[in-house]
This record gives sequence, structure tokens and C-alpha cells, in this order.
Amino acid sequence: MASHWQSGRALLFAGALALSACAGASPDGPGRADLRIELVPGETAPKGPDGACWDKDTTPAVIETVTEQVIVSPEMRDAAGQITAPATFRSETAQHIVQDRQDVWFRAPCPPQMDVAFVASLQRALKARGLFGAAISGSYDATTAEAVRRFQADRGLDSPRLSLAAAKELGLIAVDIDRL
Repeated sequence: MASHWQSGRALLFAGALALSACAGASPDGPGRADLRIELVPGETAPKGPDGACWDKDTTPAVIETVTEQVIVSPEMRDAAGQITAPATFRSETAQHIVQDRQDVWFRAPCPPQMDVAFVASLQRALKARGLFGAAISGSYDATTAEAVRRFQADRGLDSPRLSLAAAKELGLIAVDIDRL
């Protein structure tokens, strides 16, 4: 009887992890979280909840470049209306900042959680998605950080630092069954 209960509980836990990918689904597809909703702008880390860990990144400025063709001299026509000299133009380019760069904070796995076994699992999850091509080392190196950045960039967070929401989507952190 105990083994039946344990296997049922294991299936429930596995189902909760499988469904955790759907918890923050976005219009980009089922199971693809929009990590932008997790971002909190500010100079200092947000408060709470208790035991939460935060990480910071800086979003780049968004600059718009507009290039226009401005007429220098109009076309010239003869009495019959035929073009004798074409119009001449020059390009004028102007840039303006649409959005300044800013510091943003997001929930992240706490440092003690980011041990060798966790990072190795992270690397396996990224490898399964075709984002990590190196050997599984358990070390959060530059190759791992770049794979994390690519995974999160598709979801609105262009950062090499792992967010808690991305870790949940990758199935690395259990999701409370009440939140499914």
C-alpha cells in the first residue's frame, strides 16, 4: 500500500514538474514564459518575499534610427515635359533614444542552490533544447551563461544570469502544485 501511495505521489510530482512549463505561458507558444513580467526596474533589489534571492541586469537603451531622402534639387523638364535633369536627393539620418538603459531585478535561484549538481542539470536541460553543446561539467562557465542567455532572450530577458522563472520552465525547480 505504501509503495502504491509513493508511486502515485511520484507521478503527481512528475506531472507538476511537466505542467510547470505551462505555468507562465506566453503568446509565443505553450510553455514559453514571458520573463519580462518578472522584471522589476530600480537601483536596489526589491524587498521580499522572505528567502527570495534577486539578481540584477542592465537592459540596453533602445535607439531608433530614421533615415529620410531629402530633395536637394527638383527634376528639370523641357517644354514638352521630358525630364532633362533628374532630381537629386541626399540622405539625412537622425537617431533618438526611445528607452534609456535601466537596471532591472528578477528573482533568481539562491547561490547555495546553484551547486554542481544543479548546474549540471541546467546544462543537460539546455543541451536537450539544442542550446548547450559543451560537455556537462557542473560549472557555470561562459558557455553555460551564453546558453542561458539564448534560452531567456527568446522569452524577453536577454541576460546570462539564470532567472527563477527560467529555472522553473526548464523543470529545475519544483512548482507549488497549488499554482498549477
